[in-house]
Amino acid sequence: MFTGLIEQTSKIENIVINSNGARITFCADFDDVKIGDSISVNGACLSITEIKNDKFSADIMKETLDLTNLKNLRSGDIVNLERAMSVNSRFQGHIVSGHIDTIAAVKNIIQDGFAKRISFNCNTDLVVKKGSITINGVSLTVTDVQKDSFEVSLIPETIKNTNLSMLKVGDIVNIEYDVLAKYIQKFVSPKKEITLEFLKENGF
Repeated sequence: MFTGLIEQTSKIENIVINSNGARITFCADFDDVKIGDSISVNGACLSITEIKNDKFSADIMKETLDLTNLKNLRSGDIVNLERAMSVNSRFQGHIVSGHIDTIAAVKNIIQDGFAKRISFNCNTDLVVKKGSITINGVSLTVTDVQKDSFEVSLIPETIKNTNLSMLKVGDIVNIEYDVLAKYIQKFVSPKKEITLEFLKENGF
């Protein structure tokens, strides 16, 4: 489980991709991470498989490559990193599972005062204005929703400390919808009629 608050960015030291999957190696200033720990790389939850000094390696299975922008990464690219959430820390951001739902392309980028507004082409059935969304592992608030696109606004702190600052029109990002929206969609599917009995059965 993650919060969507990026702890640091890292340059990829090496990534090897083949038909079976991939292995990614990056540097990070994490002194409390051990083999088997979960780590979010551009929003995708991976397991640490090797540690050498400040270099960490993780395996990426084929399904993850198929569903995320990790397949587009090359040595030297910058990724967002976040360790799994600690139970004794203050919870910020929002609940992020590290399970990518889809990818999206950057539609437009507009400088708006000190902020940067970025819109993405994406299915917006699970996107709500002023709701939460995760982009490349970054917890953000949706500022506008259209039929096939949505917009977020980045403050200078986010621009400075994540790889979203490097985005260009057409770039591909990882998207994780708000987990609450996904559960609500499942409960309120077209197959279920919202009745008093339905609400009682589901704790309302």
